Amino acid sequence: MKICVLASGSEGNVTYVETGKHKILLDLGTTVKYIKDKLSELSISLNDIDYVFITHVHNDHVKALKNFIKKYTPYICVSPMMFSELPELQDYPKIILFGKEFELEDAKIEIIKTSHDASDSRGFIISSGESSVVYLTDTGYINQKYFDTLKNRKVYLFESNHDIEMLIHGPYPKFLKDRVLGPYGHLSNKDASVYLAKLIGKDTKKIILMHLSQKNNTEEKALETIKEVFSEYEINFDLKEISCARQKEKSELIEV
Repeated sequence: MKICVLASGSEGNVTYVETGKHKILLDLGTTVKYIKDKLSELSISLNDIDYVFITHVHNDHVKALKNFIKKYTPYICVSPMMFSELPELQDYPKIILFGKEFELEDAKIEIIKTSHDASDSRGFIISSGESSVVYLTDTGYINQKYFDTLKNRKVYLFESNHDIEMLIHGPYPKFLKDRVLGPYGHLSNKDASVYLAKLIGKDTKKIILMHLSQKNNTEEKALETIKEVFSEYEINFDLKEISCARQKEKSELIEV
């Protein structure tokens, strides 16, 4: 598998995943031009994309969808609830409504419910051969019933949205602070790090911290927090293999 985060943050989210037979985008939250430009840096054309999976219908995850499907015709994969909230998809001919699991020729996509203030929101675990990637952003917590499914994956693309102290003392109004901190908001650096300490295993090779807040977080704080938590939990993981996704800069291309 090949994996590259093209953009991650409150202004837009999109990630590229490639298996032997498929080229997949997770979310379309930027612009078509941005996605096209970043993929071209990987020598990939938008015409090559054959599946798009959407996590939820907030604008920073679907902003490019309407313009994207005017020119390109991959399968668009959404839940039934998401489909009902996306009018641009009503007459689109290549829709797949997913449930808990979805099979491609050389890949399996396991789909879990996340906890966010959208009518429906999902996370994905994509597996192909011995490789697997967890894509989990925009959630206030992770239900323990998914822990076994999420454990010991090769790559984790995992929300680490805010530093709690920065958020509490930051510029957001109280209602927005409460939203972010609540069970339908976003994972803090501490929560993300504790979850990862419980989930990663001997096969885990890479962690990318996702959806960092521009106002309530820094890369330094996110990385320092996971370093401290892994030390507390006596997790022996190469800290050089932990990085932060950025809003307008693609990540390294991960091959597993």
